[in-house]
Amino acid sequence: MDYNLDYKLTPYLYMYRSHENESGLCSLELDVLLQGDILAPGLIIAREKIDPSRSPFLSGRIDILCASDSEEEIAQFAGGIRLGEGETFKLFCPKEGGGTYEERRELERRVGRQVSGTADMRSPDRVFGLVMHEGVLLLGEYRESDRSWQRRKVKPHNYSTGLGVVLSRSAVNIAASRPEGLRILDPCCGMGSVLIEGLSMGMDMAGCDLNPLAVRGARGNLRHFGYPENIVTLGDMRNLSGHFDAAVLDMPYNLCSVLSPTDTKEMLETLRRLTGRAVIISTQPVEESIAAAGFSIKGGCTVSKGSFKRSLWLCV
Repeated sequence: MDYNLDYKLTPYLYMYRSHENESGLCSLELDVLLQGDILAPGLIIAREKIDPSRSPFLSGRIDILCASDSEEEIAQFAGGIRLGEGETFKLFCPKEGGGTYEERRELERRVGRQVSGTADMRSPDRVFGLVMHEGVLLLGEYRESDRSWQRRKVKPHNYSTGLGVVLSRSAVNIAASRPEGLRILDPCCGMGSVLIEGLSMGMDMAGCDLNPLAVRGARGNLRHFGYPENIVTLGDMRNLSGHFDAAVLDMPYNLCSVLSPTDTKEMLETLRRLTGRAVIISTQPVEESIAAAGFSIKGGCTVSKGSFKRSLWLCV
């Protein structure tokens, strides 16, 4: 394989990591977002270019500039990198690329010293990533995920069974991987976590909930993070009209009871009327009801938090 040509077909290398109880969610989200190939645990190569800050599982992206099985060729390419006047740089080998700590540091030194410019390991103007995979070195400009979504783990209004920020962010990404121009619905929005994560990524979101306390909490959370609170309405999703490009439905859950089969059927049939693409989340096995409502399940996973488990399905 001629790697100098091949990397141009899949020019983006992504680093990712997840906890064991979220590994299925991570795989599903990154498959939908990137449609790439896993090179090794923690490494995906893809044609799709997305901001790594979109996914809670992505740590960074390397825009591949050169690929070769010759370190000399990579070093020669590094020597030709042109920095702007006064610009500093950093070259590093992410641990997802394999090798021991000492091997990665030594490779950084050997290639990094070829770059003409001032190295700054703390706050460089430009960052370059270098990964070795099966004897091939991949060098490119590195963009780190900003992880700012972590600041939204704590909200003014919450409840114990509400969706966490990681699940909320992944769910809306799975529902709308290319959200430009799309209108996305959360018809049982609870405290608004899915709405907030969608809005933080520039998505056009709308939400409603049957519970006045939830609506009040969602509006308070939206206001707290600087988003318009009027996107949430009080009401039953079965009374909604219009059409949405995608939706995220977290089926209502109560510690003391479960939804009746009739309610489940009506909610899913309503969802099908409102949208042709949905992420459905439930603590109950509702696959048969999903199919009966007219959806096809294209993927799914289970997310656990202690003994509490939720299933998630991508439906079209």
